[in-house]
Formats: sequence, structure tokens, C-alpha cells
Amino acid sequence: MQKTQKQKITDFLINNGVIIVMFILVIYTGLTTKNFLTPNNFLNLLANMSYRLVIALGISGAVITGGCDLSGGRMVGFGACIAGTLLQKQEYGGRFFQEGFMASITPLNPFVVLIIAMLICGCFGAVTGWFIAFLHVPPFISTLAMMEIIYGLGLIYTGATPLGGYITGYTAFSTGRFLGLSWLIWMAIAMAGITWFIYNMTRHGKYMYAIGGNPQAAEVAGVPVKLTMILIYAKASAFFAMAGFMLGAKAGGASINTGLSYEMEGIAACALGGVSVTGGRGKVSSAIIGVAVLELLKVALQFLGVDANSQYIAIGIVIFVAISLDIRKYVQKK
Repeated sequence: MQKTQKQKITDFLINNGVIIVMFILVIYTGLTTKNFLTPNNFLNLLANMSYRLVIALGISGAVITGGCDLSGGRMVGFGACIAGTLLQKQEYGGRFFQEGFMASITPLNPFVVLIIAMLICGCFGAVTGWFIAFLHVPPFISTLAMMEIIYGLGLIYTGATPLGGYITGYTAFSTGRFLGLSWLIWMAIAMAGITWFIYNMTRHGKYMYAIGGNPQAAEVAGVPVKLTMILIYAKASAFFAMAGFMLGAKAGGASINTGLSYEMEGIAACALGGVSVTGGRGKVSSAIIGVAVLELLKVALQFLGVDANSQYIAIGIVIFVAISLDIRKYVQKK
């Protein structure tokens, strides 16, 4: 039975209620506070969104296939620490590598370090994907186990020591500008473009959506489910490493706790933007919208003077509502 115009409007308002309320909140905050609707605040917002968007893009692949990745936050910290140990100034007194071969070759080129961090973390992600694909370990358990492993390895590698004293070539990713935008923002834009291409223009992207819709049917249809799952989680971990690299450049330092619980924000952003937690649906634009909604909510609450601890409650309520609406859409389609 076809829906009436009134029913379509009602469904649109309900399904997009969180985003609509956010726009109202942004307008209200802009009208009632100073410096909210300013170029500087907008650029700061984009910079904060940049590494969070990369995390959300990494997690989105797992969510589209009906899974998740709880190792994201620890992987961000591990990637940040790998980058930090290889990009400290030689004259810095608290250098991680103070003697031996590594002391003589560090700091390395930041782009080389970015690739190294992404490859290392990507390998761990591939291991996670292997357990999910071949041993059928649920993604929740597999990524939870990898989260603990990565945290332990990070503690051993760094000795739980905070890192700092980075070369200017590394911190310039945050302080440098191109066409008025931070290099962090450009990196996020580039990763969004690459992810869009993978999701929409490659077989891997089509396989991913097929697995999310019905993994058994996808396997019968000839989709290489196991290989695709391994690639999805390897890609996610590589993205997390890049986010750690970006976050380290922005903060000017790092520790193994850098990025703690960021995977939860990434999953929440995907759900808020429209990447279905039931699998099979989601776009790059969904991750962008979700990250923007969360960041706008945080900034608006700060400008409105809401207690920092209470902000977690507001974010939790928004996540509850977003997931409920996503499940509602799934039930309606069934």
C-alpha cells in the first residue's frame, strides 16, 4: 500500500529527527552566544572533525557488514605512538630512541612514518578479520580481544611513557594551511574521497554491501566473503592508524591512551548519519553527517555553558534515539 503525502512527511521528520533538532540547536546557539558562527570556530570544528571522520570511515565498513570494531580507539593510540617514536627531534632530551640504530635514523620522513603506521596497524586488523572470517568469531568478541592485545603491545612498546618533542614537519600537518584549511582537513577530505571510490566504484564495495544484506546469499552468489571481511578490518585499522597520526600532530604529543573510546564515537557517528547497524546500508556522506552532528552538538553545548559531565548524558541520549530510529526503519522495511 502506497503511503500518503502526510505519512511520507511524518516518516521523514521521525527518521531525520536528530539532524533536524541539531540544526535548530545550532541556530539557537548562534543567535544567543558570541563567536559561535565565526570562521575561526568553523575551522576549529572542521579540524576536530578531521581525525574523527577518518575513524568513522574506517568503522563504517564493519558496520555496513553488520559488525563493529571495538579496537579502534586503542589502534588510534598505537598508531599515534608509532608515529611519535619515529618523529621526535634529535635534540629532544626525552627522545624514545636515544641510542642504537634507530637513534641514528630517526626522525624519519612524516609520510614514510604514516605509511609504516598504517601498514603495521593494518596487519593487526587483518588478523582480526581472519578470526571473524575463518573461525566465525563474532566481530564484537574478535575486536574486543584485539583491543586488549593492542593496548598491551602499546604499553610494552612505549613503556607507558608519554611522547613529545616532535619535528615541525610533523606538527605542520596541524598548523600548516592550504587554501585556508588545515592539512588535517585536507587529509580527511582525501580519505573521504578514497572511501567513496572504494564503496561505489569497486568490486570490494559491492561485495561489502552484499555481505551486509545477506552473507549466506552473497557467498552462494560467488562473493569472496572471507577475503572481503579480512580486507574490511585491515582497512579499518589502517584508517585508525592515520587518525592516530593526525591526532598526534594536532596535540603535539601522544600516549597509548590517545584516542581512548574514540571507536564508540565512530560507531555512534555512523548510526547517527544513517549507516545501518543492521547491515547492508550506509554511505560516506552518512559518516560525514554523523561526525558533524556529534561535533556540532559538543560545541553548541559548550557555548551554551552546559556542564562538561552533563554533555556525555546528552550525547548518550542522542545515540539512543538514533539507534532506535535506525531499528525502526529496518522493522518497517521488513
